[in-house]
Amino acid sequence: MSTLSVIVITRNEEANILECLNSVRWADEIIVLDSGSTDRTVERAKMITPHVYEQPWEGFGKTKARALERATKEWVLSIDADERVPEALAKEIQHVVRQGHNSVNGYTVARRAFFLGKWIRHAGWYPGRVVRLFRRTSASFTDTSVHESIHVNGRIGELKNDLLHYTDPNLVHYLEKLNRYTSLAVDELVRSGKRFSLTKLLFHPVWTFFRMYILRRGFLDGIHGLILCTLSACYVFTKYAKLWERTRATKG
Repeated sequence: MSTLSVIVITRNEEANILECLNSVRWADEIIVLDSGSTDRTVERAKMITPHVYEQPWEGFGKTKARALERATKEWVLSIDADERVPEALAKEIQHVVRQGHNSVNGYTVARRAFFLGKWIRHAGWYPGRVVRLFRRTSASFTDTSVHESIHVNGRIGELKNDLLHYTDPNLVHYLEKLNRYTSLAVDELVRSGKRFSLTKLLFHPVWTFFRMYILRRGFLDGIHGLILCTLSACYVFTKYAKLWERTRATKG
């Protein structure tokens, strides 16, 4: 019978880690890879699983790859600390793993993301399918610093039930993440040889808002949708402003 490893990377996730890990206690193996937590994340994770390790931060892609290296089971489920696997999805995953369909090496899952406490159904956020379940020997993480993805060698199927994603419970959390993620995004732009341009600084944020709020009907999510689309445009503006600053500092 096929078996399943769950991998989670963490840093200062004491508010999330217990609910996250409790939602996957049915798995054969749970691996937590922590990168420098200064709160009780590690202590709490050890209450659920003995497989808790510490690893210097290398960016999202490489750090998740390190967690994957520690997995030993045939199938792997990768989730974030602010995500939960509800009962219906858990049963579906267990069925897929037990069945072990030889022609499928990975599965996408729809994420039901909650922003400021509300499920965002529009703005391009739902279903927002991503690969999260895959055969260990048939998949790998991209090495990008942020917005990493999973490459699967072979056929990819779809899971029917949603993964719950409790992102950004408040604006302080979002703005702190915006600052951290935009810096990582600039690292990635510089590494890939991208250059600053005034056109990108001026027009990409406007296009981001228009695409999310109008074309992808973010306005249907009410005030939450307006705030999300505006902040997403701010994210893009901040990213290119930081790229300008980085370029200017390099030239200086």
